[in-house]
Amino acid sequence: MTFYIFKIISLLGGLALFLFGMDVMGKSLERTAGGKLQTILAKMSSNVFKGFLLGMGVTAVIQSSSATTVMVVGFVNSGIMTLKQAVGVIMGSNIGTTVTAWILSLSGLEGDSFIIQLFKPSTLAPMLAICGIVLYMFTKSEKKKNIGTIMLGFMALMTGMDLMSGSMSFLKSEAWFAELMISFTNPFVGILFGAVLTAVIQSSSASIGILQGLCGTGVVSFGAALPIILGQNIGTCVTALLGSVGANRNARRTASVHMLFNVVGVIIFAVIFYGVGMFLPWKFLTETASAWNIAVIHTCFNVAATCVLMPMNGLLVKLAYMIIPEVKEPEKVELLDERLLATPAVAVQRAQEIAGQMAEDAAEAMKLAIGLTKRFEEATMERVVELEDKTDRYEDALGTYLVKLSNMNLSVHDNRILNTLLYTVADIERVADYSVSMAKVALEMEEKKIEFSAQAKGELAVLEQAVLDIVDRTVASYSTFDLKEAIKIEPQEQVVSTLVREVKSRHVRRLRDGLCSVEYGFVLEDLLTACERTAAHCSNVAVEMLQVAEGKLEAHEYLNALKTGELHESVAFAEQFAKYKARYAFPEEV
Repeated sequence: MTFYIFKIISLLGGLALFLFGMDVMGKSLERTAGGKLQTILAKMSSNVFKGFLLGMGVTAVIQSSSATTVMVVGFVNSGIMTLKQAVGVIMGSNIGTTVTAWILSLSGLEGDSFIIQLFKPSTLAPMLAICGIVLYMFTKSEKKKNIGTIMLGFMALMTGMDLMSGSMSFLKSEAWFAELMISFTNPFVGILFGAVLTAVIQSSSASIGILQGLCGTGVVSFGAALPIILGQNIGTCVTALLGSVGANRNARRTASVHMLFNVVGVIIFAVIFYGVGMFLPWKFLTETASAWNIAVIHTCFNVAATCVLMPMNGLLVKLAYMIIPEVKEPEKVELLDERLLATPAVAVQRAQEIAGQMAEDAAEAMKLAIGLTKRFEEATMERVVELEDKTDRYEDALGTYLVKLSNMNLSVHDNRILNTLLYTVADIERVADYSVSMAKVALEMEEKKIEFSAQAKGELAVLEQAVLDIVDRTVASYSTFDLKEAIKIEPQEQVVSTLVREVKSRHVRRLRDGLCSVEYGFVLEDLLTACERTAAHCSNVAVEMLQVAEGKLEAHEYLNALKTGELHESVAFAEQFAKYKARYAFPEEV
């Protein structure tokens, strides 16, 4: 009894190490790839074959078809990807996940040559551990540390696999285990076992690894292994189905396509293979399977299923629509899907895209509001208010999402983007607020029939153009995190402040000369405040991008140092300030 207890502990410990290694390796690979995963997957054409290749590549990188499928469900739910685009990715992910089985098949290498001995887990794992720990502990580069972590994860995976194989070796002499393996030669029993095992572990790679470990006992035949592998392909769909709970209908259809693809593939293969076997028995089914054989079967099945079903992708989509039919109510698209938090690098890039959309809406609101001061239209004002409401919703959603992301393990680059977004979304929202303030001024001008003098109109036109230019530059640099453009924003803000002071001075002189009324001055003051504060918030965004996100200086310290000449950028600042001051010159006073 004691013997069995220790063997079970060893088996569970090996499984724990295996799963830990797979998780560490996958997340490190994902961090290294960063937000490129979304760029690769989201910018898909309707070409199913292209989607297939990309899905295969991404899954091979992050070592998890379940993670890829859940990511795709999140993309469809967010409106980034269509259902048609998702089909190819799902098919590709099923082949990409077979890479793990080939890696694990190294444990079955036999021979005395140096190359074979080098790639056996007992030799390769310690080598990976040595190289990995050196890169992780003794280098400062984040990229090298990530590579080190990948190596350590790979080492843990292989060590866990070796430990599982060793702990199960005694089973070859156990009669009950031999009988159990014989029962799995029944296709229905084997498929059910494989599906349940994979559904519980929620990883087809892990269940394949367990099967490969069992092959080390020499008791697992092809007849038992084949149906278990078929069942594993069905069980892996559970993760995506669970991930689609609460999503919109298209996202649930995506998970359904994943399930249909695997289930239909298993049914077609099983019917043909076992149907033929009833008349022409497959002699190899009684032979013992090895870890390498498992990898071959796993890959061949997924490749064959893809070749058969890829031309039928339209039928799979139709079946998904039959399972989850259309309804008359409009689909709700969730811009920031929490499913993407499972892949933090992708979630960061998605948050950055939404923040960019928010900035574009704020810029559009400001442009429309400035237009209202020249020609008032009720519909345009309603649009400004609508855009401001939209930026409010963006701010609330981003704030919650970013806080959740801040608890994730992110790369230095992604962490900087996250910090920048956390500090700047409020400033972007305030630009939209001031567009509403400006629209209200325009409404007051319309109701009171206020019209500025030709001189005042000319001055305001110059100021408003400067404001529009700084907003446009802020949005452009913010959407792409272009620091070269961001550094030009602060000189523009200083020019706007200078223009505001000059407009006030000129208004006072006209007021003194009796050319303007006090009432006009109140309206003008509100316009000038909106212009100045808008430019100030643009400056805040630029400074956060340049400094705070990189962990250098606080915003006010940076601005003070910049203006007093303490930073090397000060020369460029002075040149840019002079350039913009000349560009936004007021007409001569009459």
